[in-house]
Amino acid sequence: MLTDEYITYVSQVRRYSSRTCELYSDLLREFAGFVGASDDAGLLEALVPSVIRSYEVHLLDAKNEDPRTVNLHLSVLSGFCRYLMKDGSLKSNPVRTVSRPKMEKRLPVFYREDSMKEYFERTEHDASEENLELLTGNDKVSKELYSRRLSRLIVSILYSTGIRRSELVGLSVGNIDFSRKVMKVRGKGDKTREIPLVPSLCKEISLYLQSVETMEGHARPASDPLLITPGGSKLYPVFVDRVIKSELGQVSGITGRKSPHVLRHSLATELLNEGTDLNSIKEMLGHSSLAATQVYTHNSIEKLKKVYVNAHPRAKSGGKNGD
Repeated sequence: MLTDEYITYVSQVRRYSSRTCELYSDLLREFAGFVGASDDAGLLEALVPSVIRSYEVHLLDAKNEDPRTVNLHLSVLSGFCRYLMKDGSLKSNPVRTVSRPKMEKRLPVFYREDSMKEYFERTEHDASEENLELLTGNDKVSKELYSRRLSRLIVSILYSTGIRRSELVGLSVGNIDFSRKVMKVRGKGDKTREIPLVPSLCKEISLYLQSVETMEGHARPASDPLLITPGGSKLYPVFVDRVIKSELGQVSGITGRKSPHVLRHSLATELLNEGTDLNSIKEMLGHSSLAATQVYTHNSIEKLKKVYVNAHPRAKSGGKNGD
């Protein structure tokens, strides 16, 4: 069926993850079941605005789905329709004419500066030069020391640079310019950007690379992955997620979601609180538009309140007229 062809397309051509492909397949199957389509002809006949609108109402009212889930259903249908337009099965995308339910905006979650300070102070020895001297080869103790150093560096890079998980996984040795203290990152849309590195992070990366050379017994070319697992493989997304959950799970002040993306949010929030302009944060995070960066301004309301109380004449006088 056309749905199977589409799933093959997003899997092999668009390179979507297996989990995403399964989700797309399930949602398309649910739509086909709703319209009673048992073949391609029936499915194509159902891909019209009136039917899609009925499906949206069904999801909202009969199934009591939240707007975010309904939008996901419509997004998958829209992608499927665009695919059908390319192969000539549809002349236009019917989903585009259907109004979508409004979603409440979610404010970015972030970790507080004191919580992250606690983590880095507790793990400082794992990244130290003294600790590196204990790493002598590919033995059990060395592997444990290397694993701790790698975990700490993963958190350090994500928190200090705000790069995405996929960007972290894609870093190579040659992406680090120690002389200029910058990291070259390839982001969404294959766009590259340079991110400044603080001296402490440069040193931590340098010591880490020395630990890898000790483990592998040779120097590494610029094309090699920057970060590798204790087993010698390139990092992968699930590995990074596990590291973040394990490392931040030991911090008393961090009780909510523990993910690489929250570290990215945390950096953006801290930069904004310190007075960094939005355009600079946008460039550092690799956002395509300023609108994506502006969401972090909501997290700075507490600082804005303090500035207001300290600077505004009426706030200082308790809102009364005069002095």
